[in-house]
Amino acid sequence: MAIVKSADRVMSIFELLKDYPTGLTPKDIAEKLSMPQSSTFHLVQTLCARHYLSVTERKTYKLGPKLIQVGTKALEIMDVNVEAQPYLRTLMEKTEETVFMAVMIEREMVYAAKVDNYRSVRTGAQIGMRKPLYCTGLGKAFLAFLPEEVSNEVLKDLELVEVTKNTITDPELLKQQLVQFRRKGFAIDDEENETGLYCLAAPIYNAAGEMIAAVSVAGPKRRMMVRREKLIEELLLTARKISEQNGY
Repeated sequence: MAIVKSADRVMSIFELLKDYPTGLTPKDIAEKLSMPQSSTFHLVQTLCARHYLSVTERKTYKLGPKLIQVGTKALEIMDVNVEAQPYLRTLMEKTEETVFMAVMIEREMVYAAKVDNYRSVRTGAQIGMRKPLYCTGLGKAFLAFLPEEVSNEVLKDLELVEVTKNTITDPELLKQQLVQFRRKGFAIDDEENETGLYCLAAPIYNAAGEMIAAVSVAGPKRRMMVRREKLIEELLLTARKISEQNGY
């Protein structure tokens, strides 16, 4: 397959800048990607003119608003996202908590959908945002319900950094927890990614029996624990319905 150098460089710029929310100068971009400074500058200027990048007061360049439009549209046309929407809304209405759906991309969990309730807990999680697998309910659902050899391969390369005081940073302890999740059919995030937030998550499968996404219900721990069994029941029912809609 032929690779167009300029297009390849544009993709490299996007992938680099996703890790630098405050942006980089054209010189920094060129150095990090081993690209000529002159051509990097012209690429950055073109992308900025088309709003795929934006320039800060510090004259650094970061990802721009046009990428949000493109990314959102990409999510909309994903079959699982489209098929899941009515079920996610029903789950939100029945649980009166925030409902999320996520996919796994490059060993990270990416939010594909979010349905807020009027009493939703304040959370920084937004559509398109990436989060670690090991400390989120949705992420741990992937680690628990993907084929075990795949899960072990992913875990091998994960750095378990403490995010809150509840974050599990011991690989063996995490593996033991994943075994429990497989037995129960759902995963739990007990204030491991955001203090005060409790999350229950379940896998979604396609016609080939492959895990393609995960769905979750999240809210304040005290409120969630009062109705925990009912929330689990509704979550698993929703995951099953979305899976069936995708041919499982």
